[in-house]
Amino acid sequence: NLVTHRARGRQQMAGSHNDAVLVVELAKWGSMMGLGDASRAIFADEFDPETAEASDEPVQTILNFNETVGTLVKNGLLNRELVLDWLWVAGAWERVGPAALRLREKTGVPQMLENFEALAASQT
Repeated sequence: NLVTHRARGRQQMAGSHNDAVLVVELAKWGSMMGLGDASRAIFADEFDPETAEASDEPVQTILNFNETVGTLVKNGLLNRELVLDWLWVAGAWERVGPAALRLREKTGVPQMLENFEALAASQT
């Protein structure tokens, strides 16, 4: 029956209404911080992950946005499945991860950007 079908659909849903609201707010924040331009820059043919620096504006934007999302997911404030359905975190990490790892080495802070890396590793 229709009621049972709707109840089952809700159980299979990734995230809650609050998760959806937070995703929309994150999308707005991403737009305000230039996430679209940064994404185009890091996925451009001429972008080289091996020479990019964490301080490069597009790299820094991608790192900051995804570390924030990763931190929210890690702390149970945002549904992982919903985020991984929305964002290609693994692809972004592949492009800017080398710069993040060099920054970790330079600063001696192994925890730096670990939430972004862990979220990316969970996306298969």
